[in-house]
Amino acid sequence: MVRDPWTSFVAQVEQMRHAAEQAAGVTAEAPFETPDPRFGDLAFPCFAHAKAARRPPNVIASDLAARLQPADLVAAITATGPYVNFTADARVLAAVVLGSWRELGPAYGSGEPDDTAILVEHTSVNPTGPVHVGRARNPIFGDSLARLLRLAGHAVTTEYFVNDIGRQMVTLYWGITNLPPPESASPKEDHRLVECYRAASKRQEEDPAVAEAIAAMIFAFENGDAALTKEIRHVAERVLSGIAQTLRDIGVTLDRYFWESDLILSGRHKDVIDRLRPLCQEEDGALFLDMAPYGIQGRETRVFFTRKDGTSLYPTRDLAYHLDKFARCDVAINVLGEDHKLEFEQLRVSLRLMGEEESPEALFYAFVGLPEGRMSTRKGVVVNMDDLVEEAEERALAEVQKRRPELPMERQSAIAKIVSVGALRYGIVKVQPEKNITFSWKEALSFEGDAAPFLQYAHARCQGILAKAGPFTAGEVPATLEAPERALVLALARFPGTVAAAAAARRPHRLATYVYDLATLFHSFYQACPVLEAAEPVRTFRLSLVSLTKHTLARCLDVLGVPAPDEM
Repeated sequence: MVRDPWTSFVAQVEQMRHAAEQAAGVTAEAPFETPDPRFGDLAFPCFAHAKAARRPPNVIASDLAARLQPADLVAAITATGPYVNFTADARVLAAVVLGSWRELGPAYGSGEPDDTAILVEHTSVNPTGPVHVGRARNPIFGDSLARLLRLAGHAVTTEYFVNDIGRQMVTLYWGITNLPPPESASPKEDHRLVECYRAASKRQEEDPAVAEAIAAMIFAFENGDAALTKEIRHVAERVLSGIAQTLRDIGVTLDRYFWESDLILSGRHKDVIDRLRPLCQEEDGALFLDMAPYGIQGRETRVFFTRKDGTSLYPTRDLAYHLDKFARCDVAINVLGEDHKLEFEQLRVSLRLMGEEESPEALFYAFVGLPEGRMSTRKGVVVNMDDLVEEAEERALAEVQKRRPELPMERQSAIAKIVSVGALRYGIVKVQPEKNITFSWKEALSFEGDAAPFLQYAHARCQGILAKAGPFTAGEVPATLEAPERALVLALARFPGTVAAAAAARRPHRLATYVYDLATLFHSFYQACPVLEAAEPVRTFRLSLVSLTKHTLARCLDVLGVPAPDEM
């Protein structure tokens, strides 16, 4: 059984190339490239060979190609200018791909099980109010990354670090216990209680007595007031229940919630302070590290770990949290907004200075921008994720009603829910995280372009064909393949390797690119190659391609958090 057909083809090409280079007496590092399909499926340039041998690259390419003969997975070797091109034998590759599909079944495309424990921390927004659109990439990217790593065979745990300690949470708690109940009629706690937070923030800025009361609470829970700490945590739980519902609405669930208050109750923050104290400088009793000597620049190069009264600050508790992480996993991955790059580097330097050899990986994302400018939970300038989800459903329902007016309203609503979640998630995850996103409804809900409905429609079309065909048993590969069949075979062969490479690079958007290309090739295949009406063995061969395409689309869509419907 071949678990990764395309990688097997690449490995065979590599062996053939190496043998030709040895025979010709010219070797050089030259990465493989994807050539123009007219010339082949894999190629390598000979510029580096030419430099080493002092001969023209086109001459070397011709020499190397002449020394090679087609075999097994390789149907042809040619030289085009300075390139050596390899063309896959699509019939042999099709037999390998379908053989792997028959043997592996649902596991086709997944990696060998790996016991390396990976912890992906994502979302982790402060539980003082709803998740806003600007942070939408964090849960969507983090969840898709975790799903991708699991598909690649890794043991993955997802985690949300609940910041239920600190001035923001105490401000919310003070507002709930000292101000009138919020007037918001929202059924979600996160929407109701954020009004308390905003009101309390305003009072704290205007009234020094309120600021002093909040500071006294911070001092109290950091010095052993377990009852107060648990009360504040209960408030965080109320807000978090609303946040968790928002995440569930877009298909995101987490394996674990880690409470910052547990670090306080267990005293682990004090252990960190004790380890930092010999390394730190002091200013009026507050401990800090100057990061400038370690290459970290900014307006303020000092990182404070305690206040003047000795209570801890967030960087201290973040260090304690990561020490706890390292004891529970082999690889720690943090999904962070691009505005946290400085804090992350400060964290890594602090860990190194403390003598820790482990360090987390960071995956940064740019924000989803809005015309209104920078959003602030405290000031109320915000568009919430719940608003985006609601609008997505409304727009998707209008699109479904336009396309499928004959369906009952209940069915239209069900399809709209599937389309809306897919449109949101795919519209965000398909863009590499470092690039800015301006979310476009027209693009996200398109049935014709690089959008979730187009992919979902491809999956539904596969299901429709297979339902009409009924049971079948795959037979032999036909003597010749049509061009669309060949293209689909090559794409399906690449699936396992694409999963492995995207997981290794921590890049879910690469799978989005792959699945869009696959859906496009399938639509071309469907239009050019009749399936149900074809004679044997073409019919069962094409049905096998449809079946494997459906499986591959479903696995990719699952990673991206996009529902894979049987009907659209």
